[in-house]
Amino acid sequence: MPIIAPSLLASNFLRLEDECKLLNESDADWYHLDVMDGRFVPNISYGLPVIEQLRKATTKIFDVHLMIEEPERYAEAFKKAGADRLTVHLEACPHLHRNIQQIKALGMKAGVALNPHSPVDLLCDVLQDLDSVLIMSVNPGFGGQEFIPHTYQKIRNLKRLIRDRGLNTLIEIDGGVNLDNAASLVKAGADVLVAGSTVFHSQDPKATIHILKNVD
Repeated sequence: MPIIAPSLLASNFLRLEDECKLLNESDADWYHLDVMDGRFVPNISYGLPVIEQLRKATTKIFDVHLMIEEPERYAEAFKKAGADRLTVHLEACPHLHRNIQQIKALGMKAGVALNPHSPVDLLCDVLQDLDSVLIMSVNPGFGGQEFIPHTYQKIRNLKRLIRDRGLNTLIEIDGGVNLDNAASLVKAGADVLVAGSTVFHSQDPKATIHILKNVD
């Protein structure tokens, strides 16, 4: 069964407490929290104060995805706000190994995200240090975008690297995940499915999460 991580970016911000209650009562495993700075990506989302308040409403894992420049400046603050897992972008980190070390030293699981144009081979020298790799299946910055088909090949390539090295690194997919492609993503090797619009814009979010959780 895949890990299901609904993205709060697609939730109703006027009803965040209700949305948390919904996720708490669902088959969702993680909360996926997208942080954008308007510099690394052309959009601004939410940040530390919102995550700190959300933390009070659930005991589920907080999977924080930093789509920001200079993430090392804020890693400690996100830990204090409640992040369990912290993912930074390869493209934003000229000293990526140092970023990974910092995250782990703070007691969080470390992930690295790849934009659609970045090949998985760029992670060869740090893969053994990672708890997860997040493959962006859309261009980062906005929810509700169309899934990029080449993602399947990237998943297979990354799965091969992980298996060849005997690692347990999770493969996380973010962007355009829906009920039509979820099973194919898991078959290709995905371990974690991030779903925003598919969950929160559905008529029955709990049922949608249940379906995603049980794809085969």
